[in-house]
Amino acid sequence: MKNKLYLLIMTVCLMVISTGVQAQLKIGYADVDYIYSKLPEAKQIESTLQAHSSQLETTLKTKIEDYQQKYQAVSQLGPDTPEAIQRDKINELQQLEQSIQQFQQEAQASLEKKRLTLLEPVYTKVGNAINAAAEEGGFDFILTAGMAGADVVLFAKEEYNISDKILNKLGVTTN
Repeated sequence: MKNKLYLLIMTVCLMVISTGVQAQLKIGYADVDYIYSKLPEAKQIESTLQAHSSQLETTLKTKIEDYQQKYQAVSQLGPDTPEAIQRDKINELQQLEQSIQQFQQEAQASLEKKRLTLLEPVYTKVGNAINAAAEEGGFDFILTAGMAGADVVLFAKEEYNISDKILNKLGVTTN
């Protein structure tokens, strides 16, 4: 009986404490993808990334066409072609194949590095604007929403969305 009474008192105390803590906290959220889409530099970044990607794709396509031409030539070698020449041509094809695979890996890394380099100043700028809007609004926490696969907010009332306030801090008008 004493244990049940003690458990009941502790439960009531925890409820009172948690209610008091909740009343003191002010939590908002921001849709980072929405903010990014409204920034003027977003279009320029996407355009630069697309151009970089196209360059890499063109180079890869050229390498693959070269490989295909040499493969076609090797497959047309006659049975009277000396074995040394056949081995040399097959080795050349293997090296081209490895070169293509290496280029694909390096191209992917290059594109990611370029993306991060271009976005770093934007992340800093948006982060500073989030901090300023949060301070100005008296928020204790700002959570993120609108980032596919990385949402922290499962539900929130629209009144706690400070995305437009952040855009205003960045000098971007909405609507």
